[in-house]
Amino acid sequence: MSVAAVKEKKGRHPHRCGPFVLNIEGTIHHWPVSTITTEQISELGGWDASLGVIQVDRDCNERTLEPGQVVELVPGLEFGKKVRWKRG
Repeated sequence: MSVAAVKEKKGRHPHRCGPFVLNIEGTIHHWPVSTITTEQISELGGWDASLGVIQVDRDCNERTLEPGQVVELVPGLEFGKKVRWKRG
């Protein structure tokens, strides 16, 4: 699914925005499918994919994602520490 399609669907049906919740640089985004690519994360975050994407895990360990890498998501919003992404 494209980022534009997700944003368009969310605009029409805010309650149907997907079971997956992403924290990208402090902004919460809803995602409808269980995978997302590095490029989709950067597009949702509003920066060019060439800047890179860093995944920050629950223990605050950082890992740079490769271009085209697919990330498996877990449904639901967690409280406290959570996986998040930021620009590289």
